[in-house]
Amino acid sequence: MRLLHFADAHIDMTNYGRHDPETGLPLRVLDFLRSLDEIVDAAIAEKVDLVLFAGDAYKDRSPAPTFQREWGRRIMRLSKAGIRTLLLVGNHDLSPALGRAHAIQEFETLEIPHVTVLAQPTFLSAEELGLPAQILALPWVTRSGLVAATDASPADREAVDADIEQRITELLQLWLAQADPSLPTILTAHASVQGAKYGSERTVMLGADLVLPGSLVRDPRLDYVALGHIHKSQDLNEGAHPPVIYPGSIERVDFGEAGDDKFFVVAEVEKGKTKVEWRKLEHIRPFVDRRVTLESAENVTEALKSALPAAKKLAGAIVRLTVEYPREWDALIDEPALRAHAAGAFEFHLVKRPQVESRIRLPADQTVSSLSPLELLEQYWQAGHTEGEEVKALQKLAKEIVEGGEE
Repeated sequence: MRLLHFADAHIDMTNYGRHDPETGLPLRVLDFLRSLDEIVDAAIAEKVDLVLFAGDAYKDRSPAPTFQREWGRRIMRLSKAGIRTLLLVGNHDLSPALGRAHAIQEFETLEIPHVTVLAQPTFLSAEELGLPAQILALPWVTRSGLVAATDASPADREAVDADIEQRITELLQLWLAQADPSLPTILTAHASVQGAKYGSERTVMLGADLVLPGSLVRDPRLDYVALGHIHKSQDLNEGAHPPVIYPGSIERVDFGEAGDDKFFVVAEVEKGKTKVEWRKLEHIRPFVDRRVTLESAENVTEALKSALPAAKKLAGAIVRLTVEYPREWDALIDEPALRAHAAGAFEFHLVKRPQVESRIRLPADQTVSSLSPLELLEQYWQAGHTEGEEVKALQKLAKEIVEGGEE
């Protein structure tokens, strides 16, 4: 069976840029939609048997209707092409309040042909899936839901996590025992897995993570593991069976992903043998992140320009230049000249971090050698702008230590 796996679309990320005058959409949203179109186009052109989306369609649980419309248009293309599509509910799609609709509820409510929303742990047999395979699905698991359903104390976080892990492990083992051993078995989950490398999703993550044990997803009875939630592309079982894949987010979310390429995955899934093909997404907007510490007051602006790529390489990029320098050099930084150099960039951020050096200045009639250790310490507290009461407490403790050492 041939499946296409992607995750973490976050199509309504609008943290940079302007709006497109034709569509009225933020230009950054169009970046994410361009990647989503590339994924949908590939699924239809290659006539894959299954599209598996592993969660987080949006950046929050209450997307604007305009963004819901754009997501819906892409999913409807898959439906009209007759491609079986599974949509897993992620943490950004889910409301923390019990009983409230999640962000992709409409596909479940309207019963869109060929589209299934997986909002709770589900085992799909080959008959239910309509394909020669079986699916074990774990959408985002919330602590609040488990606490509400059991006698667990929400204050005892470790006990709640251990309970969730035990329940998930028991459930998966039950499903695997029920699964047809002659058919490929696919696990999909929106979760963190032990040993995974995190990207910048830490900055957009909602709620604390439950971390699943690596042994759970590396079970040899599985033939493919389709994960979502972590934005960094990776195979947690590289070179072994089953592939345990985080395809990553479909666009760069922020500067934490500046150096990451973006992918979706097409996999040929067979029992005991799966071939994985990483498909690099084209047209990903470049992020350029540079940090400079000025060491000289000579030719400051030219030094900063040289820290950036050539102007033509900045075209269309989101650029951040962070500069650390002595405060008295502030006037030497020609910000208009830097912005002119980066005029072709999609967006340019100059982050100025002036440094203030604390110096201890002794009276003219005193030298360091003439002061005792305790007197020098008192000068040090004052230079560090330590509060008066704190100085007294520190000085008292220091006196005890010094005098104790002398004894």
